Order: sequence, then structure tokens, then C-alpha cells
Amino acid sequence: MLILALAALTLIALDSFTPWLHPAHVWLEPLAQPFRWASTLPLRWREWNDQSLESRAVIIANNNKLKTEILVYKAQLQRMAELSAENLQLKSLLNGAELIKNNVIVADLVGISSDPFRHIITINRGTSDNISEGLAVIDGEGLMGQVVEVFENHSRVLLITDSSHALPVYNLRNNVRGIIEGSGDFQRLRLRHVSPTQDIQVGDTLLSSGLGQRFPSGYPVGTVSMIDRDPGQAFIEVSITPAAKVDRSLHLLVVFSSVEALDNYPQTAPAPAPAPAPAPAPEKLDPNHASEQ
Repeated sequence: MLILALAALTLIALDSFTPWLHPAHVWLEPLAQPFRWASTLPLRWREWNDQSLESRAVIIANNNKLKTEILVYKAQLQRMAELSAENLQLKSLLNGAELIKNNVIVADLVGISSDPFRHIITINRGTSDNISEGLAVIDGEGLMGQVVEVFENHSRVLLITDSSHALPVYNLRNNVRGIIEGSGDFQRLRLRHVSPTQDIQVGDTLLSSGLGQRFPSGYPVGTVSMIDRDPGQAFIEVSITPAAKVDRSLHLLVVFSSVEALDNYPQTAPAPAPAPAPAPAPEKLDPNHASEQ
């Protein structure tokens, strides 16, 4: 047992402080996939059980509600199409050169971290799907996290609730910027370094600001749920409830941010005005003609 314990500690130290064991990680990852899939069986069983035990009346009511929401979203999309066209025209008039568009790819949760202190999940998308480190991951409600490690057929995602994660946000009500960090609790985030004089209220919605170019802007991050004002502290304690179902969502979206040039705007910088030197030598003017001018 002592020999095995020393061998385990040696492997842990090598894995933590050197890259020597990375090839072994890559080789063992496919073997570990069935165990990660098995770890999600309780969540899948709960989801299947909830769906199977619903009464017919509840299913019909939910169906009618979804139909109504679809109609509302279609109406909003029609308005968004009009605003997008208007925005495109305004950017063209203002010599805007680029328009950012976000594309997404559907991913399924296939594994969760066995470490209770690390909020990391595994999704079934990897380099074969053009996934790269740093891409944002969302669910149907809001921002979930970002890709931190990519393999051929799967990737690992660091959730926004992890204690080592932070991201820039802004308040939808007054556009005040801030930094949200994870607390290690799936149901709670923290807003860092909030001054006692800052305008913040319970119920304020916080969105990703896009600063740092890690996360796309405008995605819901959370809602202010509690404000603790201690006169003896330099900053107030602000608790945030995540918008995403961080510990429940099984179907996710990976967000790709691509920059495309406007169709009616040149993709390269405008050519400078011709310099006098390369221009053809001017013809000598007749003095009489010059005096007339």
C-alpha cells in the first residue's frame, strides 16, 4: 500500500507540474468516455421520469403555451429583421467596416466532473466540429461557461459558477459595468468590487459585455438576488442567481463569433490618394496661357 501511495503521489506531481503525461491523457480520454456518459444517467433518468409521468392535461397545457410563445417569438423576429436591416444601413452610412454575427452548434452534455470543487462538464463536440478553446457555451436561458480543453470528439467546459471563473458584465438597467465571479455554488454568483455608492438593485439583469473578446456580448448571465451592505466593509456583497440552468441543462449551444465585412463596404482600407511623385510629369504651360488662368 505504501508503494502504491508513493507511486500515485509521484504521478499526481508529474501531471500537475510537467507536460510529460499529456500523451497519456490523450490516449486515455476515449476510454474514459463511457464512464462520463454513465455519470449522467441519473440526470437523464430524472428528465425521462419527469416527462413520462406528466398528465395529459399538463402536456396539452404546455403544448398550448409553447405554441403561444412561438407566435410571440416569430413576431419579435420580424421586428428584429427590420431592426437588423436598419442597423446595416446606418453602419454603411457611418463607414462601418464589420458586422459581427454569431453562429451556434448544438452539443449534448456527456460527462460531469467528479471533483465537487470544480464545475467542469464534458460535451460531445471537439476539434472534428471546429471547436476551439475559449468559445462560449450557452443553454436556452443564458450563459453557461466556456470551452477550456478540446479533444477530437469531445471538449471540457468550465462553468461560470466555478470559483476560478470570472467574466465582464453590464447592468441592463443602467449600463454599469462589473465583473462576475463564480462562488463554487451552482445557484450563486458574486459581483466583485461593488462600491456602496453604485446604483444596483435587487432584480437587476446582468448581461455579458463582450469586453476582453472572450464572450459575445448581450447574453444573460444572471439576476441580482441579494445585496448585503456592511458599513464596515469597503465593498458591498452582491449575490447573483445564474440565468442558465447550470446544474440541469443537458442540451447546450456552442457559440462561434465570426466577423464578416459588409457587402457594400470595401474589405481593405481605402487606397491613399496618389502621391505627386509617381504622377506623370506635367507639361510645360505656355506663359500666355498661364497668365490667362
